[in-house]
Amino acid sequence: MKTIEHVIQVKTGMHARPAGMLVAAAKKFKSETIVKFGGKEASATKLFDLMKLTAKQNDTLQIVINGEDEVAAEAAIKEALTKYF
Repeated sequence: MKTIEHVIQVKTGMHARPAGMLVAAAKKFKSETIVKFGGKEASATKLFDLMKLTAKQNDTLQIVINGEDEVAAEAAIKEALTKYF
């Protein structure tokens, strides 16, 4: 299991475009990727679930990746977070 903590840097927070990029990255892997924020959890492969987290700028997301290709998934998720969030 891999865990990532990421502080949202963009002013718009978790909106459709960056969330969509995160979904695209997560869907490339077999590992389950869960995003946690504010006592809620969302699958990183489901855009509307991510949007329901309503994370804003400076909020901290916790991402948990678990599965057979979690190392590669972690690298791709980190790249997406750095680039779009």
